[in-house]
Amino acid sequence: MVRAMIRTAYIVDGVRSPFGRYGGGLAGVRADDLLARVIAALVERTRVPAEGIDDVIAGCANQAGEDNRNVARMAALLAGLPVTVPGVTVNRLCGSGMQAVADAARLIASGEAELVIAGGVEQMSRAPLVMAKPDAAFPRGNQTLYDTTLGWRFVNPRMTELHETLAMGDTAERVAREVGVSREAQDRFAARSQERCARATAAGRFARELVPITTGTDRKTGAAVTVAADAHPRADSTYESLARLKPAFARDGTVTAGNASGLNDGAAAVLVASERALREHGLTPMARYVTAATAGVPPSTMGLGPIPASRKALARAGITAAAIDVAELNEAFAAQAVPCVEQLGLDPERVNPNGGAIALGHPLGASGARLVLTLAHELAAVGGRWGLASMCIGVGQGIAVVLERA
Repeated sequence: MVRAMIRTAYIVDGVRSPFGRYGGGLAGVRADDLLARVIAALVERTRVPAEGIDDVIAGCANQAGEDNRNVARMAALLAGLPVTVPGVTVNRLCGSGMQAVADAARLIASGEAELVIAGGVEQMSRAPLVMAKPDAAFPRGNQTLYDTTLGWRFVNPRMTELHETLAMGDTAERVAREVGVSREAQDRFAARSQERCARATAAGRFARELVPITTGTDRKTGAAVTVAADAHPRADSTYESLARLKPAFARDGTVTAGNASGLNDGAAAVLVASERALREHGLTPMARYVTAATAGVPPSTMGLGPIPASRKALARAGITAAAIDVAELNEAFAAQAVPCVEQLGLDPERVNPNGGAIALGHPLGASGARLVLTLAHELAAVGGRWGLASMCIGVGQGIAVVLERA
């Protein structure tokens, strides 16, 4: 009989690619290649023996194009890891990267692994157009193509009847209307995200997690073309400039391109280790993984998912929101981020101190791992003890992770 044991999992270190704009500097890089380069950089940075990695877990929301067929395994092989290192791809839509970290920590806690790479990737620029197979041979008439970049496709009519199938922007409008989040509150939140991100970039705080991505060779000079910085932030954004933008989803709405996250490309990965692995490989962890939680909410108000998920995670950790020194809340929309901060009782000054997805961007499968990575770095930087990472998820879910500084 095997005795059950619960071991401690640690976040050792992590890296991410710059986050590119839709159709921008990273658009020419395949998802599997992008994740592979991040994995390779993480192995080189931590100097762990590649053959000692027990698994690679990666989140990815799309999986309809070049990210198909288990992109985690593809990326691990492309990164040069031994064929003996397995890989698995998880999909909890926007929460996929965070789910990957939680799954890695559970493998460590159960004694089934010692070293796990967890992360995620999304190449929204390269998301394909897809079409369903016909019901019969030789169909006539127009056929429907679905853009897989974001949102619903091949919708079950019963899903629409039961829960509505609103576009992501429309769910933000629903939250803003039902909870009472004003346009001014959204634009001020977005301006603060851009301001904090600009300040953090100027101070070099993202340098601790970024790895440059070579995208090709300049035809004229022969020099390598490299993307080394996040492309999405707009440092010149102000409340006044954001307030002039027109609503993006509803004529009389409040959600704009300026107070919402973007469509982005990016990858991130962290190394999760057991105490035994720390000793064996001489690793110094940044944070201790404490717990994670998920929760469901109505799909039409999916942006409120972090509220029940965070409450569950905090309760499992035995702490309250007042104890949180740093919180990383994914800013899918300011319309949902504002009520999440308020209803959870988080100190706004401790939420996204370096800006969030409104400024940095939101490559779906990578964002959750990026949040955990940024949280671990920031806890160490400020000397805080408790950290919370949380995000909303399409189709009505939330996910949260609690870390303690090591």
